[in-house]
Amino acid sequence: MQIFKIVRAEEWREAERVGEYSGSARDHADGFLHFSNAEQVPDTLAKYYTGMGDLIVVCVDAERLGQALKLEPSRDGAMFPHLYGALALSAVIWAKPLRPQAGGTFELPPELDAARR
Repeated sequence: MQIFKIVRAEEWREAERVGEYSGSARDHADGFLHFSNAEQVPDTLAKYYTGMGDLIVVCVDAERLGQALKLEPSRDGAMFPHLYGALALSAVIWAKPLRPQAGGTFELPPELDAARR
């Protein structure tokens, strides 16, 4: 199973430098790293990232995260993947930039579109 994390490019560069991603300020406040499945990514982008730039979407192999990954109810009762711990880069399949579009939306990388099918 693939899950996805939206990350500011600056934070991702730091993660690549140190070998793991420890989360955004929101992740730290909530006590876990927020992820989405492929179908949830567009709504997550619309709810939390509209109008922002310099973002990366990171594709992660959920099986590599072990028991630290939990599926838990979130907005509208939908189940979202939450990681209780840092994201080891060894679990990352790919990371691609999200390109802002007119109206505050984003052009999704082809790899993410393929995962949504």
